[in-house]
Amino acid sequence: MPLPRPSHAPVPGPARRTPPRPSRTRPALLAAGCAALLALTAAVPSAAAPVRPAPAGTGAVVLDWYDVTARTVAATAAPTQITNSRTWAVGWIAAARAAREAPGGGPSRGRFQDAAVASAVHDVLAALAPSRKNDLDTALAATLAGIPDGPAEDRGVAAGARQARAVLAARAGDGLDPASSNTPFPVPPAAPGIWQPTPDGYAPAIQYGNRLARPFLLERADQFRLGPPPALDSDRYRADLEEVRAYGAADSAVRSPQQTETANFWYSGSLTLYTDALRVAVARSHGSTADRAALLALFHAASVDTQIATSDSKYTYVRWRPVTAIRTGSIGTDPAWRPLHNTPAHPDYPSGHATYAGAAQAVLDALAGPVTEPFDLTSPTAPGVRRAYTGWDQLTRDNVDARVYSGIHSRTADEAGARLGETVGRYALRHADRLLSGRL
Repeated sequence: MPLPRPSHAPVPGPARRTPPRPSRTRPALLAAGCAALLALTAAVPSAAAPVRPAPAGTGAVVLDWYDVTARTVAATAAPTQITNSRTWAVGWIAAARAAREAPGGGPSRGRFQDAAVASAVHDVLAALAPSRKNDLDTALAATLAGIPDGPAEDRGVAAGARQARAVLAARAGDGLDPASSNTPFPVPPAAPGIWQPTPDGYAPAIQYGNRLARPFLLERADQFRLGPPPALDSDRYRADLEEVRAYGAADSAVRSPQQTETANFWYSGSLTLYTDALRVAVARSHGSTADRAALLALFHAASVDTQIATSDSKYTYVRWRPVTAIRTGSIGTDPAWRPLHNTPAHPDYPSGHATYAGAAQAVLDALAGPVTEPFDLTSPTAPGVRRAYTGWDQLTRDNVDARVYSGIHSRTADEAGARLGETVGRYALRHADRLLSGRL
């Protein structure tokens, strides 16, 4: 089911179709073990807002370790986004599985879950980012100091350590490290429609190896491979090219200041921008520690699988980027045309930003509800700008528009990407119990 069509300025050329809005049916998407996840609350106005102390098991520890994870990944970031997404996924899958082991009810269950989550995330991060071990040890000591001593705490710590070891072992050699992600791609001979290195820099292709990596939930990288992009002699292709030529040019006369701001804001990496957005969903949840950990596990597992599926479609069709099409193609050739932003070094179809957004929207719509109280986001590529959002689909809309206004993607690549991401996200939700129970 396609995601909502974003609104944008009029496009030269033929009228463009508007896909229907996706269904909002939520319970059918979830496996039995996740059916109680994440209702809305309006208590937290922004991703940076402090969290009040809460009783054990209510989810406050998840926020603490969310922030620890974010700091750790930022401090030790790999050059490949999929590697950083993997770090989040491994840590929170271990945490979610450990929290599900909690026995019985009452205060002891919450104490077990809090200790399990802290222990699991600590151990995974210490293994994957050993330079941060002292900081991680300090954070773990602070969490455990807030949990009453006793068998529940001890068993939770043990469960977290056990699941961390298990998930780390299961994901060893999964091909999501930077060297594997950037496996060299042999550039095909230049031809109409075929990707070639792009200015400025004409860097070699990146992320080719993602399609060779082992997913978390997908059966294989090509499971949801997209159909081919529009033919070069089609009306859709011509309209796409005319739109990006007009609205994505560095010196565009038709792109509005608001559209330029959108392009700048969403030029940053998807993981960076969605880290704050996802924290809003977790902070506003009424869910338990286990519920919130499950949301994070599913979000990041779906993100990794989406990046794998994106690479599969990209390197199957190897579609040229707009800058190459405009400078060397047969439609209105303009060798001097420049996009607003430099073009990333991989093929056009589909947009990776849009696939990430589609997967994120699918998971957050299902587990946090499609609408929430306003929250603000900032972006490192748009200093001083704050944008307010009230629904996850609005982030998808801006992602789709931004890549056109940046001059680096066709709208077809963006819309197809959002649909692919949504498909992978919904698949992850349907198979949630398989992820969370360890039956992989």
